[in-house]
Amino acid sequence: MARFILFMKPNVSEKEYGEGPSAEAAEAMGKFNQQLTDAGVLLALDGLHPSAAGARVAFSGGKPTVTDGPFAESKELIGGYWIIQARDKDEAVEWAKRTPNVQGDEFEIEVRQIYEMSDHPDDVQAATTLSELPPEQTSA
Repeated sequence: MARFILFMKPNVSEKEYGEGPSAEAAEAMGKFNQQLTDAGVLLALDGLHPSAAGARVAFSGGKPTVTDGPFAESKELIGGYWIIQARDKDEAVEWAKRTPNVQGDEFEIEVRQIYEMSDHPDDVQAATTLSELPPEQTSA
């Protein structure tokens, strides 16, 4: 089984997003989340605060530049995410297609497979071992 992250991208204004979903929308999302749980595919999920409370750190020439939110275009807004396990991308997409509409008439779910260490060549795996971190950073 592979892991996939599903990003919720609502097509609403920052203000509308900040107002949050209605009780009916929250109930619909709760039912969807329960379906994921009951199917045994849900690994993690969270909603995110509006981008006005966030920041982006961009690097150019090795130097970081920080831009505080809100971000200009609503299509850049990420409302939340799910991490699921699925046999393949097709199964992950099928789950994404079941997502209830909780804000606005239009939204997008971006489906991306998560890299596993085993997806990388042996030399990359060896170069990124967690044993190089201090003990307090390697425990879960």
